[in-house]
Amino acid sequence: MSLGPRGFLYTPGGFEPADALAAARAHLSDRDDGELYLQYRASEMVAFDDGRLRAADYSTDRGFGLRGVTGEMTGFAHANELSRAAIDRAAETLRLLDPSKQAPAGPPRGTNARLYTDADPLVAVPFERKLALIEEIEAEARRRDPRIDQVSVVLSGSWSVVEIVRPDGFVGTDVRPLVRLNVSVVMADGDRRESGSHGLGGRYLYDRLFDRATWMRCVDEAVRMADVNMRSVAAPAGDMPVLLGPGWCGVLLHEAVGHGLEGDFNRKGQSTFSGRIGERVASPGVTVVDEGNIADRRGSLTIDDEGTPTQRNVLIEDGILRGYMQDRLNARLMGVEPTGNGRRESFAHAPMPRMTNTFMLGGEDDPAELLARLDKGIYAKSFGGGQVDIVSGKFVFSCTEAYKVEGGKLGDPIKGATLIGDGPTVMQRVQGIGNDMALDEGVGMCGKGGQSVPAGVGQPSLLVSAITVGGTAA
Repeated sequence: MSLGPRGFLYTPGGFEPADALAAARAHLSDRDDGELYLQYRASEMVAFDDGRLRAADYSTDRGFGLRGVTGEMTGFAHANELSRAAIDRAAETLRLLDPSKQAPAGPPRGTNARLYTDADPLVAVPFERKLALIEEIEAEARRRDPRIDQVSVVLSGSWSVVEIVRPDGFVGTDVRPLVRLNVSVVMADGDRRESGSHGLGGRYLYDRLFDRATWMRCVDEAVRMADVNMRSVAAPAGDMPVLLGPGWCGVLLHEAVGHGLEGDFNRKGQSTFSGRIGERVASPGVTVVDEGNIADRRGSLTIDDEGTPTQRNVLIEDGILRGYMQDRLNARLMGVEPTGNGRRESFAHAPMPRMTNTFMLGGEDDPAELLARLDKGIYAKSFGGGQVDIVSGKFVFSCTEAYKVEGGKLGDPIKGATLIGDGPTVMQRVQGIGNDMALDEGVGMCGKGGQSVPAGVGQPSLLVSAITVGGTAA
């Protein structure tokens, strides 16, 4: 009988599904919780830079992670070999844990949901077509404006097969595609050089990215942003009202608020949101959701990396804190149910509570009317890099596209603007919520504890009464 994609994890006559289940039962039955996590992953990246192929990488790896949990203690070991002997060797680490003194945690609930295709995007399109596409995109970007000095196009994808095997007999399998396209340009005029970029992607096949209208929009946005930055002036500085744009600006919400709503920080009392369920933590109208079961989205998972089906979790409702994002360990210790947020970077990492697609719901305000309310402030349309203290929510974010606002109208684009503050305070200062909620276009990565995972963000236009703006204008 064919195993389908699971054939990348098992070898007939060698390491078989029965061996994985037997290993899980042998090494995890006397623990409070735990699982054997198997993974195969193939990934590629093709980069075209300044008229030539800069990189063409392809790699595969596979292995397992064995985790046992007793109380708050976790034992974890991994190896890039899938065999019963390797798992038995790894299990020596679990002997450092005391045996469980209570009934083990039950298995995750089952699901028949499929949020994305299980087809492999890497093999569906020949390399020659991928190279031809990025060459065409690079040439198209250069045709847009004679000031364009550099163009970089990157096409990347991965295909992962994961299986979670538990001692209670639970077996959960997920096949995860992921693709991304990014276009970056540099404009030059005399001594001035400015950049612009745009990207998109998700859990689907390359065919969506090969659609001409899709990649042309990527080029349009990258060139437009570079042109805007060429016209930018020094950013103002000081405390002032800020209108945040829809979509990608939700990365500020993700970093400055979302991490503080993850279960581990709250169980340990380290978050500013700890112990505040039922309290007002944001302005009326602010509703924040983490939803891992949106079809084809970059941050979505059919099941999380512990086997729990993902779901829609309302974290803040009309300004009131309703719950946290939970993996199995922290949910058990806090006496609540897992929420499908147990995630890990790969088989070489233990799971922890992480966001999936985190966003704020839209309101009823017209975005144009929100802009008209600003007498003097800035409109931040897009962010680049930033720094955030996860526990306190304090942040510093750089704007990649922002504008002065005077008399309710957009003024000059500004350069060098940073937003400085803390997430909980910003949430209390929301004065207007647009009816234009949008998710980002599928480029987000989330870092925590040395692990990186794909994630989605989103929000509507948001009018905040005051944020500290760091600028360069006198």
